[in-house]
Amino acid sequence: MPLYKTISVNSQTTVKIWKIEESYDDLIQPLVLKPQSLERVLGMKSELHQRGFLSVRHLLQEFGYTDQDLFYDENGKPHLKDGKHISITHSFTFSGVIISDSDVGIDIEKQRDKIGIIAHKFVDYEFNYLNKNSEDYIRKLTVIWGVKESLYKLFATPGMLFKDHFLVIPFMLKDKNTIAWIDYKGKKHRYNTAFLEFEGFTCTYVIP
Repeated sequence: MPLYKTISVNSQTTVKIWKIEESYDDLIQPLVLKPQSLERVLGMKSELHQRGFLSVRHLLQEFGYTDQDLFYDENGKPHLKDGKHISITHSFTFSGVIISDSDVGIDIEKQRDKIGIIAHKFVDYEFNYLNKNSEDYIRKLTVIWGVKESLYKLFATPGMLFKDHFLVIPFMLKDKNTIAWIDYKGKKHRYNTAFLEFEGFTCTYVIP
């Protein structure tokens, strides 16, 4: 089982990342899925998505949970029955789960040039410190997207916009962390964020 990486963020928070190398059959065979999960995975058009979904259930097992311990609210945010906070992500050949005593968010993204084409849709303030001609422009954009995606998952509030409500403070890739803010409906929330890069992917996670 390719558990790829475990990160102990603090005494209450752990990240686990899975490298998805198994076939669909190998992933589903040892799992006991509740009917809704089975229906969902069978309804997925892409085997890549199916394998991502199933690998997340293997990550749950690494934490000592099962598919039965996981449920989703009306906004699509995942929760655990024991009250711990969870966030989930999968992208191509990697998936990740973060579990904590407080609200958290996680995202994994493949580093791709096409993010530069859509940057104007999710970047505003951050253009002040980004250099489009620098060799690390795509990697930095990927971090910014990942941080904002992680914040969105944490807050799970319809109406929030990446460009208008989320800010990522200037950072260097070698720092592996930065600060992010949510500015929404007159309230400001500050979050610690961290990121790591591996095999052409970027994983970001946010904690209060």
